[in-house]
Amino acid sequence: MTQQKDENALVAQIERTFGSVKTTALPVAFGDDAALWLPARGHETILTCDWFLEDSHFLRNKHAPDAIGWKCLARAVSDIAAMGGKPRCFLFGLALPTSLTGKWLSSFLRGLRRASRRLGCELAGGDTTRHEKVLISITVIGEVRRGCALLRSGARPGDLVFVSGTLGEAELGLRELRRKRGVAKATDAALRKHLYPQPRLALGQWLAENRLATAMMDLSDGLSTDLARLCAASGAGARIYAHSLPMTPLATARDGLELALHGGDDYELLFTVAARKAARLPRSFHGLRLTRIGEITRERKILLQTEKGKDKPLHPGGWDPFRKL
Repeated sequence: MTQQKDENALVAQIERTFGSVKTTALPVAFGDDAALWLPARGHETILTCDWFLEDSHFLRNKHAPDAIGWKCLARAVSDIAAMGGKPRCFLFGLALPTSLTGKWLSSFLRGLRRASRRLGCELAGGDTTRHEKVLISITVIGEVRRGCALLRSGARPGDLVFVSGTLGEAELGLRELRRKRGVAKATDAALRKHLYPQPRLALGQWLAENRLATAMMDLSDGLSTDLARLCAASGAGARIYAHSLPMTPLATARDGLELALHGGDDYELLFTVAARKAARLPRSFHGLRLTRIGEITRERKILLQTEKGKDKPLHPGGWDPFRKL
């Protein structure tokens, strides 16, 4: 029988899992009403928050608790990567049933701690409460050198559109997970990308520091949805070439295009580069593929050019939590 914990015991377990936290930037964390944060000189602070909810973003009977711990932080840190910044610390809100305060919680915290250490993002504090479902809220604080932050609004007509990595793999992993019985293990590339996404921090920082990208965001909701957001912020349109999309080789040819256009959860970077600087961009960055997939246009339409050379409207078809199912 699982031993249930009161809130003090639960908080103490979180503190033991993460250990003592005290740095120059974070002189006060655990044990007080709030943390103290001291940003580095010459830098701007990036703030972002993210929900990770049972039955909306993960399934308790399908997703391993350590993968839930990893992913809830990784997906929030991806927003820092999208601005060319470095994550520094995070605040963590957790609601869960008392029945999960034993083995499930321990595994979840191990996954969260592993992500914290891998991504260089310390736990600064948070809050816990009881609920019939698992609800997770993550707030990340990051930094970027003053004047170097990459925004969605900087794309201009004539800029070239690039993405990192492969598109559609995480959505394929989710479909595979739904077909499997019981808790899924990361047995192939698609499942690994769905369960343990990797924020593209090094690439984002490199693009910002070298002032190569004009606009950037991460691909969390799918290319068709996120590209429309970048173009709206920039007051421009785009033409995407179907034959150039870096589709997952794990899917069929028909499914590959759909997944690349509308599949979410990839957490790759979508960015634009002025044509005159495009030659400075390598084909890969530390083994991560970089692919030109289109261009920014003056006309405020999002178009997909088919392999036959015909343009057709590309409507947002990615993840939208408010869309009717």
